[in-house]
Amino acid sequence: MKIIQRLYLKDFFRLLLLITFGLSFIFSLIDLIGKIDSFKASFWSLALYAMLNLPRFLLYLLPMSVLICSLFTFSQAFRRHEIDAIKAAGGKLKTLFYPFIAAGIFLSIFAFVTNEVIAPDFSAKASELQNRLEGKEKKSAFSDGAIWLKSRDGSPVKVDLYIAEKKIARGVSLFILGGDFLKEQIIAEEAFWDGKTWMLNNVKIYHVETGEIEKIERMEYAGLESPDLFTNEMKTPNEMGIYELYGYIQRLKNAGFNNLKLIIDLNSKISFPLINIFMMMLGIALSLRSKQGGGIIAAGLGLLISLIYWLGHTFSLSIGYAGMLPPVLAAWTAPFLFSAFAVYLFLKTPE
Repeated sequence: MKIIQRLYLKDFFRLLLLITFGLSFIFSLIDLIGKIDSFKASFWSLALYAMLNLPRFLLYLLPMSVLICSLFTFSQAFRRHEIDAIKAAGGKLKTLFYPFIAAGIFLSIFAFVTNEVIAPDFSAKASELQNRLEGKEKKSAFSDGAIWLKSRDGSPVKVDLYIAEKKIARGVSLFILGGDFLKEQIIAEEAFWDGKTWMLNNVKIYHVETGEIEKIERMEYAGLESPDLFTNEMKTPNEMGIYELYGYIQRLKNAGFNNLKLIIDLNSKISFPLINIFMMMLGIALSLRSKQGGGIIAAGLGLLISLIYWLGHTFSLSIGYAGMLPPVLAAWTAPFLFSAFAVYLFLKTPE
């Protein structure tokens, strides 16, 4: 039994590597081709941009690849009557599949780690490279959750929290330079965009030379650009790991804002990698129920089921974004239904 398990695992992972990385590379090239007209770069810069997008597409395509590969591996074994031979020799099918369940758990953990550690960093670097290739200047930087940027006169500005939906900045610090030294520091509890310029509320102005502190209830500050600067250059959920995104959501909550989209994205970052183990179980269960095995049939069935899952999950997320479904249900409904179906079929595997 162990020899057969090793052979099947070897076939499965060989096919999985080929399909996952092959499709990821193709999708990355398609993404590059769609943007190449706006890029001014060498071949190596374009190749680097395509490579930086690989982890993002790999995460999206891994569940589909796991399903197709498990379907293909065991459909072929069924077609060659190997499954019948194992059953005739007294072998238990569930025992045969245990290493594949372990492999599915491993792939889910791999997806979690990639989603938390590798993909966000690669996505951020791809975004920076894209701006550079399009000739756009990077005007901001992120450090410990805060945004650092320069005002129109070149003075450093720190924003502790920016709420894009309200066009409100919290904890704004302006460092006014006088030559090579700090002349003034302006600290505002809040800043909001009135449609033309930024208005600062509850302002304290520290005059460094005299040591005086001036308090102003409200003042206009035209040194900052429009809110588009923040919106365009803020990190997206794809560029954040689970821990970083959770911290940002908590900071928004503490400031009195509840961003449904970010909460849904956070739950989706947890639920989506988990589906890999259940796609493995579903592929095994369906392959043993197929009357006709074959690579084309297995691939077609895998693509169809993956499409149904994608449509269901996307629809669930969309109605969650619209506020028609609680965030947890929006992110977990499709994974839960498919997982329950996969477990049911697997437990009903005919011996």
